[in-house]
Amino acid sequence: MRIKALGHVVLKVRSLERSVPFYRDVLGMKEVARYRDTMVFFSLGQNHHDLGLLQIGAQAALPDNHGIGLYHVAFKVGDSLDELRECKAHLERHGVAIVGISDHGVSQSIYLKDPDGIEIELYVDAAPEVWRDNPAAVATVKPLEL
Repeated sequence: MRIKALGHVVLKVRSLERSVPFYRDVLGMKEVARYRDTMVFFSLGQNHHDLGLLQIGAQAALPDNHGIGLYHVAFKVGDSLDELRECKAHLERHGVAIVGISDHGVSQSIYLKDPDGIEIELYVDAAPEVWRDNPAAVATVKPLEL
């Protein structure tokens, strides 16, 4: 067996009413379907869906920073630092708090949290030869000023 691609991610959220506008209006994802009153599906344009949100209710516990589970979900927003700067300005205009900005050598990233505290990484790729010539370069974290 060989896995060929990551198909999609489904995130559990407290409220679709609160989360859908974040993913649709702030992050710019296209809503493509709903299932009953519990799920919403988004596509980035190449797949039938790339992200699903599953509403589990207001009583749900927030993510535990010290527990097993998802650390973050990363979305590519371009290939240049100018595109990452535009992304940062867009987030600031929407009042989204940025929790980190990093240079990973193979990519440069902005980190933020969705309305339920799920960490999201928005990134641009560096030149592919950076990681093709040295796959261990992926284990790089340095501060980045935008």
